[in-house]
Amino acid sequence: MRLRLRLFEFEDLPWFPAVIRTGMMDYLRFMISALGTYRPIAPLLAEGLARTGQQRLLELGAGAGGGTETVLAALGALGQAGTTITLTDLYPQPIAWADIAQRTQGRIGFEPASVNALAVPAHLPGFRTIFSAFHHFPPEAATAMLRDAVRANTGIGVFEGAGKHWAELLLAVTVLPVAQLLLTPFFRPFRLSRLVFTYLIPLIPLCTIWDGAVSLLRMYSTAELLALAHAADPAGAFAWQAGRKRHWWGPQVTYLVGWPVANEQLAVNS
Repeated sequence: MRLRLRLFEFEDLPWFPAVIRTGMMDYLRFMISALGTYRPIAPLLAEGLARTGQQRLLELGAGAGGGTETVLAALGALGQAGTTITLTDLYPQPIAWADIAQRTQGRIGFEPASVNALAVPAHLPGFRTIFSAFHHFPPEAATAMLRDAVRANTGIGVFEGAGKHWAELLLAVTVLPVAQLLLTPFFRPFRLSRLVFTYLIPLIPLCTIWDGAVSLLRMYSTAELLALAHAADPAGAFAWQAGRKRHWWGPQVTYLVGWPVANEQLAVNS
């Protein structure tokens, strides 16, 4: 799919009710974690941590923290057992994050204050990551996010849980909404509001269908990701890679990774 449309997503709107946004994020966290969506990119993160000499991931735009626990476990299997993760977001979700922190004995922590991914505070170090959220940023803002990582001389990884195919768009508006209706009672932590706005007033599933479809249409291709990286780093201070990693059961993850390594060129790995 080469089409890229700049449509709006409900969760980006500042007036959008927090209770609906939280319900949508709870669903995404459950599905991404249950499916192990981001497990295939663990080797990329392990390499980034090794090349930058870091043991902490700083997750930007973390939402409800979907998939973070599976990434941590996958890194441990690759010899990165000492890795810790700090969750951040412009709209923090401390209740959901506290639940993750408890389950991981603090190896996944969080910043309770709002964090702008385009200007990360200096007191939050670590190899930066952003999962399932880079498409929210228009080219100017996306470039600014990458430029901020270059300025801070820290690595960054951008990951989208899809390969941008028409079949994924069909899946987002058919099978996944049914799964949401069936699985909502099992999401944790329990929220009565989630049940109300899923079954009595179905704003959560309807907004999820729209945002899921629009997310695919807004995604950057690998070539576009590298173009953004070049614009953010014209001096070539970072080594950049963009490509796709396939999950064992079929779906793909689109990625861009970069770290401060001299004299390496942009490369596309399909």
